[in-house]
Amino acid sequence: MGKSLKGISKKDQSFRIDTTFKLSASTPIWPPGDGFASGIINLGELQVAQISTFNKIWTSYEGGPDNLGATIFEPTGLPEGFSMLGCYSQPNNKPLFGWVLVAKDYTSTTNPALKETLDYTLIWSTTSLQINQSSSGYFWQPNPPDGYKAVGHVVTTTPDKPSLNKIRCVRTDLTDQIETYTWIWGPGTSNDPNGFNLYKTRPSNRGTQAPGLLVGTFLVQDGGNAGPLTIFCLKNTNINLTSMPNLQQIQAIVQAYSPIMYLHPDEEYHPSSVNWFFANGGLLYKKGDESHPTPIQPNGTNLPQDPNNDGYYWIDLPVDEDDKERAKRGDLQSSKAYLHIKPMFGGTFTDIACWVFYPFNGPARAKVEFITISLGKIGEHVGDWEHVTLRVSNFDGELKSVYLSEHSGGIWVDPFDLEFKEDGNKPVVYSSLHGHAIYPKQGTSLQGANGVGIRIDTAASNMVVDMAIGYEVVSAEYLGSEIVEPPWLNYFREWGPKISYDVAEQLKKVEKWLPGKLKKLLENMVPSEVLGQEGPTGLKVKNCWNGDEVVR
Repeated sequence: MGKSLKGISKKDQSFRIDTTFKLSASTPIWPPGDGFASGIINLGELQVAQISTFNKIWTSYEGGPDNLGATIFEPTGLPEGFSMLGCYSQPNNKPLFGWVLVAKDYTSTTNPALKETLDYTLIWSTTSLQINQSSSGYFWQPNPPDGYKAVGHVVTTTPDKPSLNKIRCVRTDLTDQIETYTWIWGPGTSNDPNGFNLYKTRPSNRGTQAPGLLVGTFLVQDGGNAGPLTIFCLKNTNINLTSMPNLQQIQAIVQAYSPIMYLHPDEEYHPSSVNWFFANGGLLYKKGDESHPTPIQPNGTNLPQDPNNDGYYWIDLPVDEDDKERAKRGDLQSSKAYLHIKPMFGGTFTDIACWVFYPFNGPARAKVEFITISLGKIGEHVGDWEHVTLRVSNFDGELKSVYLSEHSGGIWVDPFDLEFKEDGNKPVVYSSLHGHAIYPKQGTSLQGANGVGIRIDTAASNMVVDMAIGYEVVSAEYLGSEIVEPPWLNYFREWGPKISYDVAEQLKKVEKWLPGKLKKLLENMVPSEVLGQEGPTGLKVKNCWNGDEVVR
């Protein structure tokens, strides 16, 4: 058995996974409704429950992310009549914060939704692997009956095949395609596509209308014999969305989990409400008639409402210089979160996208070794939309993940990697100086390499956006007429003009102060999103409006 430098076996060391993460405050008692947070969701011919209590099966103490290994678990405490669909796994470098679905047949016996596996195939074992591990691990692929699919794997610590009733396979028409998206573990310290690996999976097709579910199981893949994926996910054939929260429950979710966003103490370009921007000189331009812009009415009632983004109209700042400067600086007091409530993963999750509007995005700053330089007009644009998305389980109403937008993409952050306000469950996030991209921590980072790139600064200040105060639910399609969408939401054109400055000229102004070798580095490191020529689009044009969030 291997020893660390201090002579302590890795088995005896503590890992983050040894701690189960729980949010600081208890999950609220939700207002009454149909199926939200009821514990069980009906998929038509299946009922599913989300289990987060586990028995530990097998642990590797090395390999995988940070070379800290991974652990395999089986769900325990299943509701009566429910069956396991597969094991759960996660890396040891994170606290235990996971779940897996279990299922119950909700059909007649003539064509059951679930059946026992016919047999198992041993995919791989760790018997010959020279690593620290709790015991040998054996990874099994269920062999389903004709017309059925496996949605997970079984792992044992002996070479004996698991019992056939250990797991259930699912009728093919109740399954959907998956894809891999996060590496869980492999014997090495990097994801080797030619080796043995465990991956998290998700439905290939994701969006508000997509029926595929996150099951919580993992995919076992031996790269040397890689072929078609051997497991699938569940599909909701009964998308009536009764598991989605009603308006009162949405209000309770917002009060429980809404983000607290800090602006940088040096931020000059504050968010505002959309109505404030319109009332303070926002103008609508029309192609071919640029000399006669139209003042935008409160709430955008005179904005074009057809679903086109053809470059024929755009929004811009006031013409008068004083009015323009006032509009650019926004109005923090009027700012609010605009909420889009949408179903995800077959209605088993609710995504609450909290959008914040900035009238103006400030100039970028570059860091070249020890020098910080303003990039002039590069990075400036009118009409900046950023957002935080709360992903909430419809099984129990618990916050499972938070998405932070960062320009054209963003990141999903697990709750255990977030800061929270005091002892509550409200995540704290930070808006970057001038760029307004959202980050989970304070500090300075660099978007680039070799000491050259765009400088990103975040810090707490007394300028705060509490997204639970004055928020407005602007869209929740599944609630029908309960939510009236504001006219500005159905403006599909650009919220800012095309950038008219010469990017090369702006870079030359900066580069004249730099040594020759650093000029080329700067040109290569300025990311494309700060050089874009088009104004930001309306919210409904963005891919994440009906799809999943874009991860950079």
